[in-house]
Amino acid sequence: MATTRAHPEKTETEVVYDETAEVDVECGSAAASQGPEAGGGGCHAGAAEMLRAAKNAGKSELLDQYAKDYPQGPHDQPQSMCPAFGSLRVGLRMKRTATILSGSACCVYGLTFTSHFYGAKRSVGYVPFNSETLVTGKLFEDIRDAVHAMADPAKYDAIVVTNLCVPTASGVPLRLLPKEINGVRIVGIDVPGFGVPTHAEAKDVLAGAMLHYARGEAEAGPVQPMANRAGDRPTITLLGEMFPADPVAIGMLLAPLGLAAGPVVPTREWRELYAALDCAAVAAVHPFYASSIREFQAAGRPVVGSAPVGVDGTAAWLRSIGTATGASEASIGAAIEQAVRPIKAALEGAPVKGRITLSGYEGSELLVARLLIESGADVRYVGTACPKTKWSDADREWLESKGVEVRFRASLEQDLAALEAFEPDLAIGTTPVVQKAKQKATPALYFTNLISARPLMGAAGAGSLAQVVNAAIQGKERFETMRDFFEGVGAGDTAGVWQGDPVVNDSFRQKQRRKLEIDAKRRADLEAPVGC
Repeated sequence: MATTRAHPEKTETEVVYDETAEVDVECGSAAASQGPEAGGGGCHAGAAEMLRAAKNAGKSELLDQYAKDYPQGPHDQPQSMCPAFGSLRVGLRMKRTATILSGSACCVYGLTFTSHFYGAKRSVGYVPFNSETLVTGKLFEDIRDAVHAMADPAKYDAIVVTNLCVPTASGVPLRLLPKEINGVRIVGIDVPGFGVPTHAEAKDVLAGAMLHYARGEAEAGPVQPMANRAGDRPTITLLGEMFPADPVAIGMLLAPLGLAAGPVVPTREWRELYAALDCAAVAAVHPFYASSIREFQAAGRPVVGSAPVGVDGTAAWLRSIGTATGASEASIGAAIEQAVRPIKAALEGAPVKGRITLSGYEGSELLVARLLIESGADVRYVGTACPKTKWSDADREWLESKGVEVRFRASLEQDLAALEAFEPDLAIGTTPVVQKAKQKATPALYFTNLISARPLMGAAGAGSLAQVVNAAIQGKERFETMRDFFEGVGAGDTAGVWQGDPVVNDSFRQKQRRKLEIDAKRRADLEAPVGC
């Protein structure tokens, strides 16, 4: 309900919706509170400068938690898309959920373009800003007005407001937004590129924030139940996005234990969050959902890593789930025996032959590698942009026991080095890895569209990869034919058809190289010790 408040020094009145304006806000120095945008750097100020500005603007606690949840090493950040795409996509997939972005216009354009390219069918809200509204705090007021204007309970259960890099660095305090308006929940998150390394982990930022909100609601009193709960059987919540057929396959594997597959987190509607929290255990299929795992543990739910992929993976996972839920040894043994027989038959009926390197940024890379190895493939290298966690230990240890090199937070350079070193029959990876492989006449498959978009669990997953992988490996001759056909047309700056010999103009590269050398020397001088 809007009210008016009179200013003692002014004659006009101000329309207010809540008591946010009365809250004392602690600020750092004037320069810090203004953030990088006020200094002219904006989103081009660099990660280190924006991180410093954000901490000075009151975001230290948040960024310290991100550093624990999503550690960056060994290098600063994997080369992938803007991380905020992950949280944006989660919100756009949820029913009755609106999304508002606060960030630089170029970033918002890129994020909305990419989200609609991947099939989003609803609009994305945007609160624009300039240096003045950022410095004066008017941006926060504009965001608050936007959520009040959108908070229609007939349309929405929740509104997600996301700070991108510049508003986060400037300390825009989304925590001061109302928790709900007219029954519509308001969830504010910060997803800066300098604090969240990958878009896969940004999905956890939003999922964890929603679970935290829903847990508070459930602890406060009765909440709305799901319409299609799995009878009276205890459920296993599945953590991490997966192919739609996989939860069905997992449910069939759990049935002999007297369990059922619960919701998949991130969920598709708000009330699924309550059912996800009301589970017997959590299966961390994607092991890097640190914020979500923290919420489940706060609710007293045990967490189990890995997933039911292949014979060994399925047997180990069912034993872990059975142990976590207190199932008898007899029922665990019966469930394993019933599950592995059809999986083994499917693997034997669809063998994979060939040497493979694998990399990606979705989070399921280790699981795919396990399945390929049990299918007969010679997997030499697995690189994932996601971090190493204790929930991925079982998969890592199994792969390393098979002689596989496993790299967490793998860089593009490491993925390309593996391509050169192992000379695979097939490279599965991100776009630049696939591009490099095809230039070498090596068959390659894009992980996101061609591998992760297939079932992996149970008997259905056991034979799902063989057809596409074997077909790609058998295409080696076609790649060699194309390479030979285009031989002699040049590469890089000299690519194309020329009347004479192309002349490479290296002056620009030399100029940029000198600038980098000067910057490196300046940084070294600043960091050098001073004194006697």
